[in-house]
Amino acid sequence: MVDMFLDFMLGPMRGISQFYFEYQLIFNSIIVGIAGYFLVKKRKKSNETH
Repeated sequence: MVDMFLDFMLGPMRGISQFYFEYQLIFNSIIVGIAGYFLVKKRKKSNETH
């Protein structure tokens, strides 16, 4: 019954979410890496102006 509700509410996103949950560690590592890169880049840029 829960699967029926999830299929109804999520529709085509259900397949994408299953793919994401399988590779969640990889996706989260990429997102954290990109955020860290932008933080370092921003900090380096603010140090150059001072």
